[in-house]
Amino acid sequence: MLSPQTNDPGQRLGLDDYTEDFGRYFWRSGSEGFWKLERQQSFQEPGVESWEAFHEGCWDESLALIEAQRGHYEEYLRRIAGSGFALHRVRCVEEPIAPYLQWELHLLHLKSQCGEDTRVLGREGILPYEAQHPLPEIVVLGSSVMYEVLYDDDGKLAGGIRFDDPYVISGWRKTIQEMHRAGEPLGDFFSRRVAALPPPTVTEEQS
Repeated sequence: MLSPQTNDPGQRLGLDDYTEDFGRYFWRSGSEGFWKLERQQSFQEPGVESWEAFHEGCWDESLALIEAQRGHYEEYLRRIAGSGFALHRVRCVEEPIAPYLQWELHLLHLKSQCGEDTRVLGREGILPYEAQHPLPEIVVLGSSVMYEVLYDDDGKLAGGIRFDDPYVISGWRKTIQEMHRAGEPLGDFFSRRVAALPPPTVTEEQS
């Protein structure tokens, strides 16, 4: 866990415990909101239909499956707004854009059209934060809990490390907010760098 605020190792949670714990606190994010930092350039998302289609090389089908989720995300984001909080995300992007990330940016673009607040931080914006260590994957839920999200060697979700220290939570929320302010709105980045890309060539290592 990269943290300038503490050496607290946090509480490590396996996948099931992490999923349950996250679900318990997500809807309590409150006015401080949900803040997510995504650094890795590639993950594996088995079970997600549009990712499965992308992974199998069916790009047009993958995009159609993303678009088919529009109604779901519109309702989901309305429910979140009605619960008194908002979703904010910083997506770190290195170029050339990895095949997985090309797919994910299409999904994030749809989510942003439905109300999620996502900004893209490029390599130059990332560098000041990685002088000593690579950035971790971080999710901050309001002022009550924070997780470092963990993945296995194949890029599949494996669990998380939970932190409850208000000072640590506040410090990371402020850091992600700083990155967010420095980033480019996803819609602008998508139009400029993603929309016209040809379908990605998928390999086991890249997806």
